Amino acid sequence: MQWSWLLPGGQGFEMSIFVDETTRVVYQGLTGSQGRYYGLLNRDYGTQVVAGTNPRKAGEDVDGIPIFASVTEAVAETGATASCIFIPAPGVHDAVIEAAEGGVQFIVSVTEGVPAHDEARFYNRLRRDFPDVQLLGPNCPGIISPGKCNIGITAGHIALPGGPVGIVSRSGTLTYQALYELKQKGIGCTTCVGIGGDPVPGTSFIDCLTAFEEDPETRAVMMIGEIGGSAEEEAAAFIRDNMTKPVASYVAGVTAPPGKKMGHAGAIVSGGKGTAAAKMDALRSAGVQVGLNPTEAGELMAGIVAGL
Repeated sequence: MQWSWLLPGGQGFEMSIFVDETTRVVYQGLTGSQGRYYGLLNRDYGTQVVAGTNPRKAGEDVDGIPIFASVTEAVAETGATASCIFIPAPGVHDAVIEAAEGGVQFIVSVTEGVPAHDEARFYNRLRRDFPDVQLLGPNCPGIISPGKCNIGITAGHIALPGGPVGIVSRSGTLTYQALYELKQKGIGCTTCVGIGGDPVPGTSFIDCLTAFEEDPETRAVMMIGEIGGSAEEEAAAFIRDNMTKPVASYVAGVTAPPGKKMGHAGAIVSGGKGTAAAKMDALRSAGVQVGLNPTEAGELMAGIVAGL
């Protein structure tokens, strides 16, 4: 069974957070192999990929998408409102600042391996000088509003549109599994946001939970966490104090040994802090339904949706 949601009178409605079918995207790195592959894949999905940048290839095109020397020029010529960064890690700091200075409002940085001190520098620069610019990533799969816009590396065919669930995840791979678990149950998604697991993420759980709480189409939220840091505990406190919509969750890393980095820089347990058990306890205390594996979290969400 596929769930559908209607306004009074039977008129369907579709909304999303951060991006939608009107979002116009410039790809910084479109001329590289990965940027070209995912840029064209996103365009084929229906995303408005309107420009690429490469100062050495300005005036050329990638399968009809014009290449500009800078984001400023791309925005001026195409009206781009978002950027997706597909360039090597050493250049991400400058690319993020270029995008913000160029006038886009939403930046997705897929690149992994960005130095933590670079992340801290551009995160704080954005907060100080460009408070209206939202950064997603680095080291994230991106964002998808199924049927409308896909920016990053999420496979569009695993996401079902038109449903009531918003997804936010620290884990890239589990972002995909969360989408697929819901699709197998016929449950669609408003927006799925992969925030990444680096130490200084541009977008937090709380940023997404706030947006989902304010989005009238999102009626329930699925949150995927993992070991390391305190983001899940902070999210639990926010859910307890601010969320009116039901939340189901899964926290990866129950069997991870303390003190050992698991996967990436953000997934490290220090002493008794950052463990999966502590995060699960905090979420349960906030009224979140917590699954012991991704499939169980999907089943919990299916139960929530059935009761909406």
